[in-house]
Formats: sequence, structure tokens, C-alpha cells
Amino acid sequence: MKKIKKSLRAVGAVLRNPWLLNNVLNDDTVWENYLKRESYPANGLPVVELDDLFPDFTETLNTFAFLDGGSLPTDIALLKLLAKRFPACRYLEIGTWRGESVANVADVAGECYTLNLSKKEMLEKGLEEKYAGLHGFFSKGKKNITHLEGNSLTFDFAGLNQKFDLVFIDGDHHFESVKKDTENVFAHLVHENSIVVWHDYAYHPEKMRPEVLAAIWEGTPAENRQSLFHMANTMCAVYLPQAVKTHTLETPVTPRMNFTVTLASRKL
Repeated sequence: MKKIKKSLRAVGAVLRNPWLLNNVLNDDTVWENYLKRESYPANGLPVVELDDLFPDFTETLNTFAFLDGGSLPTDIALLKLLAKRFPACRYLEIGTWRGESVANVADVAGECYTLNLSKKEMLEKGLEEKYAGLHGFFSKGKKNITHLEGNSLTFDFAGLNQKFDLVFIDGDHHFESVKKDTENVFAHLVHENSIVVWHDYAYHPEKMRPEVLAAIWEGTPAENRQSLFHMANTMCAVYLPQAVKTHTLETPVTPRMNFTVTLASRKL
């Protein structure tokens, strides 16, 4: 009887406050059960070690703020090293934030595009003026970066009439958004050798986000799913159209790599 009463109270609370449903849908337990029910890869995507993909993993980041909402240094280093695989790499990202990732990639790429909501749209969604104004802080003014404005759920990607060598998906991280962004990328933006990277596939390098995994998997064409991987030491998933050595994620992870980190700040 107590369980029934609790359930009725919970339903009543959701009916009175529909936003509470988001907390239920976003709960990891719900998504973990969903992954099990749909027979997703155990422990998430197969893991690719950085030194297997880049035997000499060495990179310098010229722009990094160490502030909230950003990427790990290894995430951005991965993007730069992947961009270097393509002569005059054509790069597109969904989700600009302060512009750290695109600013770094622009150092080694030929042409870069970054898509984000316009400031007007952000303000209309109730976001703070200062937050909206900080988007593109590091990327504005760079000659080889084009800032696109729009909602990725409705943006006309086909209208770009371009294919990109490297695509970085780092917009809204809820299921429907990640799935739609992924579908659009594979439908309109990639060629046979393109590489796709998703940020925040993992909470940290040792724990994947089940909701994001489900969205990536369902948004990727079935014939391409065997090329989806988790990059070790990063929060990223990648689509790599090549044969790579992999292993299953086992936590806690025994360190395989040791990184040398040199920090040098400069005033803006």
C-alpha cells in the first residue's frame, strides 16, 4: 500500500510540475536499463588508446582557459591531431561556447565553421546576457573561422553544400539533440574519409554517459556503427573509418600513459 501511495504522489507531482519529468528521463539508471534492454555494447563503446592512434602523441594548445564548461586538454589535443591528418582540413563544429576548440583547430586547419544559437535566441531562452556574450570569446576575429548562427535541430546543413574532413558535435547533450545532430552530420556533412567526434560522450575518461551513447548509436547509420569508439583519456567518442586496435573499458583504469604538462599563462 505504501508503494502505491508513493507512486500516486509521484504521478501527482509530475502532473503539477511537468518539468520534474525531465529529471526522471535524464536519470542515468533509466538510460542504463534502456541500454541493457536494447543490447548496446557492454561497458560502452570499444576503447582506442591514444598512442595506438598517434604513436607520438605530442600537441600544444595555444588557447585554453581552464574554466567551467570547457574540454579536457586531451580532448582538444585529439581534435588538433585529427585535423592534421587532412591537408588544409575542413572543420565544422556544433556548439561554440567560448570558442576554445575551434580556435585551437584553426591553428592547423584550412577552414573552420562553428554553429551556435544567436545571442538573441539565447536571451529569448532566458540565458544571462553575460553568458550569451561570452560565446566565441576566443574564436571571433580569426580569419579562417566562420561563425554560423542557428539551432542545430532546425539548421539547414544541406544548404551549406559542403563536406567536412572533421566534425565535432558539442551542442546540447540530451538524447534527442545528440541523435538529431548525429543524423544531420551523417546525412549532409561527411565524405567517405571524414572523422566525427562527439564531446561529453563520457562524464570523465572512465565513465560514459548512457544517454549520450544511446543518442550517438541511434543517430549513426547502422552500417557505420562498427566504427564508433571511445578515445581513452578523453571525454570523446569518435567515428573512425579505419581499422583500429580496441579493448573494453574496465574501471578503475590502470594508467597506460603518463603525460608531460607545461603551463604558461598570458594576459588577455
